[in-house]
Amino acid sequence: MTNRVVIVGGGQAAVSAALRLRAGGYDGKLDILGDEPSLPYQRPPLSKAYLKGEMAVDRLLLRPDAVYRDLGIALHRRTQALFIDRVNRRVGTDKNSNIPYDKLILATGATPRHLPEDAGGNLDNVFTFRALADADRLRDRMRPGQRLLVVGGGYIGLEMSAAAVELGLEVTLIEMQERILHRVAAPATANWFRDLHLRRGVDLREGVGLERLISDGREAVLAALSDGSAVGVDLVVAGIGVTANDSLARAAGLTVQNGILTDGCCRTFDPDIYAIGDCAVFPFRGEPTRLESVQNACDQGEYVADHILGVAPPTYVPEPWFWSDQYDVSLKIAGLNRGHDRVVIRAGERPGALSVWYFQGDRFLAVDAMEDPKAYMMGKRWLSAGLSPDPAELADAARPLKSIPAEAAAPQPA
Repeated sequence: MTNRVVIVGGGQAAVSAALRLRAGGYDGKLDILGDEPSLPYQRPPLSKAYLKGEMAVDRLLLRPDAVYRDLGIALHRRTQALFIDRVNRRVGTDKNSNIPYDKLILATGATPRHLPEDAGGNLDNVFTFRALADADRLRDRMRPGQRLLVVGGGYIGLEMSAAAVELGLEVTLIEMQERILHRVAAPATANWFRDLHLRRGVDLREGVGLERLISDGREAVLAALSDGSAVGVDLVVAGIGVTANDSLARAAGLTVQNGILTDGCCRTFDPDIYAIGDCAVFPFRGEPTRLESVQNACDQGEYVADHILGVAPPTYVPEPWFWSDQYDVSLKIAGLNRGHDRVVIRAGERPGALSVWYFQGDRFLAVDAMEDPKAYMMGKRWLSAGLSPDPAELADAARPLKSIPAEAAAPQPA
C-alpha cells in the first residue's frame, strides 16, 4: 500500500500530481517540498504580464493556501531536499528532518545557465530569468530609457525583449548562432519574429556573441561583442538555456542523462521513484526526450498520479504544445519538429499571419502558428488523430484547411 507520497519540487508538475492524487481518491499523507518561499505559482506570465506590472502576484498562484490545507497537502516551503535514502525510503532536508516515503516524485525542474564569471556573469546587474524572485529583482530595475542587453535569441530572450520594449527600455539582443531560434524553429519562423522585433525597435544582432562585460567594479557598464563592437548597458539578461536539476537523483544512484532518466511510465529504475517535468528524460518517438513546457509538466504530473493509483495507461504518450506571447502577437506550436526534413509555409487569413508546417518525409510532425489560431487548432487535431495532411495542398493558402485531405501515418516508435 502507498501510505505516503513525497514530491520534491514546488512547481506546476508537483501541484498537478498532488491535486490529481487527491481527486483520484488517494487519502494517504502527501508532501510537497519546495525551496521557494512563495506558494506554488505559474511561471509563463513572469516574463510577460507580471514583469510589465499587469498581473499581481496573487494571480500567479496555482491555488490559494486554503486549498492545500483543505486537501491535506503538506506544503514545505523554503525546504531543500539534500539527499534520498533509497534503502530506508526517506528524504533528508536542510531542516534536519527525514521525511519517509512509499512513493517519491522528483519534480525538481531546471536551472538557467549563467554567463561565465570570467565574462562578467557575477556582476550585480547581470540576471538570469526563471523564478518569481528573478522577476521581482528585474521589475525593481527596469525603468524607461535604460539600456538592456539580452544574451540569447531563444523564446525566453525574445519574450524578455518584448516586455522590456513595452516598458520603455532600449533593447539590444545578441544571438551567437547565425539566426535567432536556431535550435527550435525553421528559418521562416525565425524571420517572422526577427521582423517583428526590428519593427518594435530592438537592436537585434545575429551571429554575434558576448566576449566580456566591462564593469565599474560592481556593475556592467559596457558589453564587448564578438564582432568587435561594444554597447553600453544598464542591465544584462542571459537567456542561454537551462540545465536539468538532476544532482539529487545522481547522488542517490539514479541514472541521469541531461535529466533524470525514466521509462515509459515516468519511473526511474527504482520503481518507487518517478521523475516529471523539466527534470525528466523519457522515451518519445524512440529517443530520450526532455520537454521543457508547462503542458508536459502538468500532463506528466497527472499521469504519475494515475500510475500510483493504478489507473494510468500503459505508457505516457505526450501531445506536445507550446506558446509564446510577444508584444500583442501570439505564437502557438503543436507537436515537436525534431527530425523534420521538410517545411511547408502557409499564409494565414489575417494580414501578417503565417504557419510553418514540419514534415519528416510525408509524416506531419508539428506546426508553428503565428497569429493563426485556425492553423494551430487544425494541426493539433491532425496530430491527435495520427493524420498527416497533404503537403502540396497545404501550401495552397486558398485551400481551406478543413478541406485538405489527411491520411493516417504509420505508427511511430514509442
